[in-house]
Amino acid sequence: MLFFSFFKTLIDEQVIIELKNDMSIRGTLKSVDQFLNIKLDDVSVVDEVKYPHLSAVKNVFIRGSVVRYVHLPGAVVDTALLEDATRKEAASQASKAGGR
Repeated sequence: MLFFSFFKTLIDEQVIIELKNDMSIRGTLKSVDQFLNIKLDDVSVVDEVKYPHLSAVKNVFIRGSVVRYVHLPGAVVDTALLEDATRKEAASQASKAGGR
């Protein structure tokens, strides 16, 4: 749930999604769901020479299982908040595992 919550804070931010087939797509993050499926608007392919047939595409829905990386602008990531949330998530998981 941590990544889902984190990506929800990035709605309307510019991101680059690198897919497992080595294609990279730049666009504005419009939505993300619990499966980390991603919807982007104002899309452009990073390497348009290699994928000219995608130059007319303006929005995409990307299945979470085909995403390799999500590149984020450093200015929009609150590192301290993310580290704190990660610690809380790990502590929560540890307490659940210890209670079994």
